[in-house]
Amino acid sequence: MSELFDRTTRPNEDLFFSRNDKNDPRLGEIAGRDEAGYDSADIVIVGCPQDEGVRRNSGREGAALAPNAIREQFYKLTPFNIRKRLFDLGDVRIGSSLEETHDNQLEIVKKVLSDGKRLIVLGGGNDISYPDGRAVAEVFGPESWIAINIDSHLDVRIAEQRNSGTPYRQLLEEKFLRPAYFYEVGYQTHFCSPVYYEYIRSLGVNRISLELLRSRAEADMELKESIKQKFTSQSSSLNTFFGFDMDAVRSADAPGTSAPSPLGLRAGEFIQLVKYAASLANTRIIEFSEVNPKYDADNRTTKLVAIGMHRFCTGVS
Repeated sequence: MSELFDRTTRPNEDLFFSRNDKNDPRLGEIAGRDEAGYDSADIVIVGCPQDEGVRRNSGREGAALAPNAIREQFYKLTPFNIRKRLFDLGDVRIGSSLEETHDNQLEIVKKVLSDGKRLIVLGGGNDISYPDGRAVAEVFGPESWIAINIDSHLDVRIAEQRNSGTPYRQLLEEKFLRPAYFYEVGYQTHFCSPVYYEYIRSLGVNRISLELLRSRAEADMELKESIKQKFTSQSSSLNTFFGFDMDAVRSADAPGTSAPSPLGLRAGEFIQLVKYAASLANTRIIEFSEVNPKYDADNRTTKLVAIGMHRFCTGVS
């Protein structure tokens, strides 16, 4: 326990909003953040306030500001229909390099998962998917988890240094993730290298483009049916990881991201996918990454993530 808190910094008390009105409670009054509250928590929140991976990938910097900006909006929301106990662990201690930060995050996530809790991770860059995914593999086994990357990009780049575009290539090539258990969802073909697309296709990675996602009546239907058909016999034993890179949402609804696009998921479609993540009994981690408050407008992006967190907490079985 002490090691877990040694690896993190406590969340800023100013973020925990209160109206001081017993008839209008807010999440800031209810979420735990003192060490004593960790043991009884069902859902743990942890931030990784860095954008070194985005910088290495030539993206626009600013995602380091996201965890607290998201918290500021989340803790203003009411606890309506939230029956799970929440605990804010604070932020991963940032190391002298991205690799050191990832090592720290890996140990934090492994501990939280081993303690039987669900985890909401707030990036930071999408490179956090590597330590988070590796933690799932090390705790439950590479053959016992499904990874779902909801993103306009594939994130399987070849690079001299790990960055926000490399996490799933690392997981695949280091054998922490089985290709048949990996889903690329919501990618936009005009953003995807044909070389990297051929790489995931040849491995047998499951691919659901934005166009295919949009071809069904509900945004989550194609993903639901694919998982149901492939993993029906294992549905009770497979753990699930959802990575939401907010670049996947169109800029009209999420202007504050590392790589915005006029095309993408609508806000309602994003929420539908978050609710699907919550509905799966074995969803262990849900990530929200690449939020960039420096470019947000009226806090639309951070508010959308906050509402997504709320829907996840209300929908967890």
